[in-house]
Amino acid sequence: MMAFNDERWSGLTGGYKVVYDPRPALRRLAVHYDDKSVWDELWNELHHQGDVGDASYAAVVELARISEGETPVYWGAYGLAATIEEARLAYDRNPPVPDWIEPHYKTAWQILFELALRDLAVLADDPTVNCALAVVALHRGRFSLGRMAMCAEDERTEMLRDYFGR
Repeated sequence: MMAFNDERWSGLTGGYKVVYDPRPALRRLAVHYDDKSVWDELWNELHHQGDVGDASYAAVVELARISEGETPVYWGAYGLAATIEEARLAYDRNPPVPDWIEPHYKTAWQILFELALRDLAVLADDPTVNCALAVVALHRGRFSLGRMAMCAEDERTEMLRDYFGR
């Protein structure tokens, strides 16, 4: 586990490529998991138009830790983690996961994968299914499938219609 008192947190950058320390938001989330304003802040600060930073990767570790105690996991945890991972893999402009975060990041993805499988067995709402499927696909190295899973049903239908010409 990454220590919250590690000084490296204070120099991390988010999706806007400026310093963003996610610890205050993550602390609030640990107490009020369903606080929409905290989720909004994390979405806004950790990802911006395909850009992510090392704060994004560190936050995924904490999102997995916090979400482990929740049943079901809020769809936004899956969606934010999948969005960050998709951006990491898709765009060379994003930094690699720092060495000090990497082992924790891998563990977090294993946790999110297991939670997604658990929640998929019992939940059927679109946001959870889409985002949990994206986590499963990305964890299994199925990048395109993960991207498709994050799309809304009407977007996938349109893509398939365009592909098959019907």
